[in-house]
Amino acid sequence: MGINRTIFAAALALAATTASGTGACAAEAHGLDGASLGAIWAIPFVGILLSIAIFPLAAPHFWHHHFGKVAAAWGLAFAIPFAVAHGVGLTGGEVLHTALLEYLPFVILLWSLFTISGGILVTGNLHGSPRLNLSILGIGTVLASVIGTTGASMVLIRPLLRANDERRHNVHVVIFFIFLVSNIGGSMTPLGDPPLFLGYLKGVGFFWTAMHMVEETAFAAGILLAVFFVVDRWLYHRDEAFKARFDPTPDTRRIGLRGLPNIALLAVVVGGVLLSGTWKPGVSFHVGNVELELQDIARDVILLAAGIVSLLITPKAVREANEFSWGPILEVAKLFAGIFVTIIPVIAMLKAAENGAFAPLVAMVNHADGTPNNAMYFWLTGILSSFLDNAPTYLVFFNLAGGDPQHLMYDIPSTLLGISCGAVFMGANSYIGNAPNFMVKAIAEEAHVKMPSFFGYLLWSGGILIPLFGLVTLVFFHW
Repeated sequence: MGINRTIFAAALALAATTASGTGACAAEAHGLDGASLGAIWAIPFVGILLSIAIFPLAAPHFWHHHFGKVAAAWGLAFAIPFAVAHGVGLTGGEVLHTALLEYLPFVILLWSLFTISGGILVTGNLHGSPRLNLSILGIGTVLASVIGTTGASMVLIRPLLRANDERRHNVHVVIFFIFLVSNIGGSMTPLGDPPLFLGYLKGVGFFWTAMHMVEETAFAAGILLAVFFVVDRWLYHRDEAFKARFDPTPDTRRIGLRGLPNIALLAVVVGGVLLSGTWKPGVSFHVGNVELELQDIARDVILLAAGIVSLLITPKAVREANEFSWGPILEVAKLFAGIFVTIIPVIAMLKAAENGAFAPLVAMVNHADGTPNNAMYFWLTGILSSFLDNAPTYLVFFNLAGGDPQHLMYDIPSTLLGISCGAVFMGANSYIGNAPNFMVKAIAEEAHVKMPSFFGYLLWSGGILIPLFGLVTLVFFHW
């Protein structure tokens, strides 16, 4: 929790001046002029994303013990110089605005899904045949949009590993699981993947993704499931010599679920998110100069309550059997605290479009006549999502396209579609593209699956996913 105390102590100190300042200062805090900012203010944002990409590979021991300090350092590397250059009021207002309206709702949703799904235990062990594996991947792909890619991954990865632990060739099963359940399956709702939830917080309709992304998701997932079945069946029938070896988790005829009340709590989470998008009482409160609407406060309270109830009613033995720990969600909370702070000037510069420091990037995603190049939005969002983090990458291109959800949804929906598909789909291209990827890898390695290295995984994704995304471009997007 060190980074939360460090960054938010600084944030509150900065915001205190804003809350007690003049009305002009408050207005200024919400009018950050991106056209007046130089590209140098993007360095902390780039720095924290590169740290996330490089340190786990180059210095894993250091990163494991100090990633919170690294994230805090980058957050303060923006906040302190910016406060000196532009004033404590402006800086504090922007940090407080981001913390209350974006960061906290984002972390609360992830925490509730992570906590509740950690209380659902799939018991028993079925035989890892191609048909069974295909069924689990298919169910997980659908489930990911209901309980999130993190929730679905944590619920299903261990049963899948148990089912395939006697097979010689089982690495591909985990890799396709990451492709489908940990990434592409989360495309249909804001609950599915963090980028889409950030879009929802920005004003994108809850059901917009389901209505507009269903064809692209079905196309990509259908091809991947078909390829998996062919590969798995071919390898399965060449595993006969290994059937007689000891199986650490023998097959059983029955499979069951423990922690069933948590399924009802997941429905509560869905209801809470839907509530904030449909109930508009017109009541709001002010913290400093940040306006908090009642429906958003109610949503966050409902999500927190659902997670707390899950902790109270779930037997300890269920979480122990799931090897549940707070480590993954704490890592996400710490790292994203730094990301959300450092992205403030980047978003402002992107909103300035051709008048801002990122004008060349604007030119890359637009045709000569100024209309958006949807294929470039898909690929640029996707490439950055592959090696950075897909949630802030989504925000970058969302704002590059104008940042107005109504305009994006109804005037240029294909552009928003390209951004959404790029962020969610291509998070599967590397271990660091989406939070569940590394979590699944770690669990698989604990189960003695010889997962490929970082670059070995890139060979899998490069050989399977990149051609697939090329097909997605040809069918759904136009250069």
